[in-house]
Amino acid sequence: MGDFNQSVILETIRRSGDGLSRIELVDATGLSAQTVTNITRRLLGDGFIAEAGRTINGPGKPRITLRLVAESRFSIGVHLDPAVITFVLLDLAGSVVRRRVVHTPTTDPRHIVDTMAQSVEELIVEADVDRDLIAGIGLAAPGPLDAEKGTVIDPPKLLGWHRVPLRSALAEATGFEVTLEKDTTAAAVGELWTGQGPADESFLFVYLGTGIGVSMVRVGEPVSGSTRNFGEIGHIIVDPEGPRCLCGSRGCVEVVCTPQAIVEQAERAGAFQDGSGVAAGDVEAVEARLTELCERAAAGEDVAVDVLRRAAGYLTMLISALTNVLDVDRVVLGGPFWARLSEVYLQEIPTLLDGRSATRAVRTLPVDGTVVGDDVGAVGAGCVVLDSVLTPRASALLLDD
Repeated sequence: MGDFNQSVILETIRRSGDGLSRIELVDATGLSAQTVTNITRRLLGDGFIAEAGRTINGPGKPRITLRLVAESRFSIGVHLDPAVITFVLLDLAGSVVRRRVVHTPTTDPRHIVDTMAQSVEELIVEADVDRDLIAGIGLAAPGPLDAEKGTVIDPPKLLGWHRVPLRSALAEATGFEVTLEKDTTAAAVGELWTGQGPADESFLFVYLGTGIGVSMVRVGEPVSGSTRNFGEIGHIIVDPEGPRCLCGSRGCVEVVCTPQAIVEQAERAGAFQDGSGVAAGDVEAVEARLTELCERAAAGEDVAVDVLRRAAGYLTMLISALTNVLDVDRVVLGGPFWARLSEVYLQEIPTLLDGRSATRAVRTLPVDGTVVGDDVGAVGAGCVVLDSVLTPRASALLLDD
């Protein structure tokens, strides 16, 4: 109970921004004045919070404002994408202190772990942060995962990754405790932590990376599923007449909505003058061609605009099916490719989604871009570590047998 109450107070101070007095904490948390006094005394002693001036509000003694000491603890977020690996150092407020991005060197797991460990060390040295203040590493990876064992199981875009013990390998290489999380779920945590919505909201997060995935936040908490693999939507059909998928169906998200699929659609439409195609799995070439396509669309080139509009329509088919089932408050889109696609997608998706929404007679379903930016996976991974420190969970009140 003491740990839970401490988390309640820390999270309340963090969300306040400018800090709160003890009396304001009593009002905001519903805890007794004595409990607030005892916990804040301990947090002051541990350096998590600090006194930040006095305010006078009516008769009586001036109130002392307590604020979060952002530099009291840190976390590291690592996002493994088949194209790039992103590293961020976050302070206790979830702000990015330092950032690094490297191209994913190969698909060889050992080489990738070595690259991660070296980059983590360089990140710490560059930021000049005491290692003892780092709470751990959050590692976001494409699924499916075996969360209990900390292994990555045959992700579609990382060839040769069969039950790779990624969590233990990175922990051994860095000396830090590592938390492994699905990239889409980590992205939702990052949005929840740094977003501006209410703490108890619900939203569907659509992750646009080398692959497409989704995650969901319900009543202010990420939904991870019974095996922590919520959001594997690659084989939901959005175009029954579309290309054949490896699963045997036609028009799956995997072959219609991903960057590789969009580039292939553009090639078939004659968008690229050289007429050559991008080889499947060549993530750098796909990224370059998608970037070019989006630039042409921004310049008003009809063929490029048509391809991206068609892709937005297919993605809307997916989003409408999910939101009609899940009945969330809003939709958030983000991920490494979001910034490039955002202009066309934000023009197309909200109107298309409203026309397919089962609840359009009740409300308009907002569609937003992530507030975190392209690094949402890495930031979310770091926030997963901070989340375990700061965010109060009702499960913490359950007693073991």
